[in-house]
Amino acid sequence: MSQDGIILVASVTIFNEAEVLIIKENKPSAVEKWNFPSGRIEYGEDILCSARREVKEETGLDIKLIGTTGVYNFISSTNNQVILFHFIGEITGGTINLEEDEISDSKWIKVNDLVKFENEDLREPEVLKQIIKNLLKKNLYTINIYNEQVCESSHLNSHEN
Repeated sequence: MSQDGIILVASVTIFNEAEVLIIKENKPSAVEKWNFPSGRIEYGEDILCSARREVKEETGLDIKLIGTTGVYNFISSTNNQVILFHFIGEITGGTINLEEDEISDSKWIKVNDLVKFENEDLREPEVLKQIIKNLLKKNLYTINIYNEQVCESSHLNSHEN
């Protein structure tokens, strides 16, 4: 969602045991940049529903949101103010099926290895490094701080508590 240069984004670190999923974007503003699955929150859309929808669209995976590293406020490389809600998720179904037009690659990687990426390889490196730092320090918060609405989309109808 965008309003007067402010963009709301939902982002998710998906854990599979000791590894997390990262994707390589192929969008005009982020060609060949690694990121966590993420995207804009649509007008009227619940933040948690948006996070699950974006993961499903970009990766083909169904997830359950189990926590958050917090909210990040920054000016993007495209000069927009971004308010990013970052979540922690675990897989509940689906298989990796990348959104071909926008995602060129994905890989599972240990959280410790995320710090080895160079800034030019990451989308919005300052913010991603803040998220990675919070993941490493286990600065995680309960998902219950968010009050969820019922999701509209049929494949995201499960209400999490």
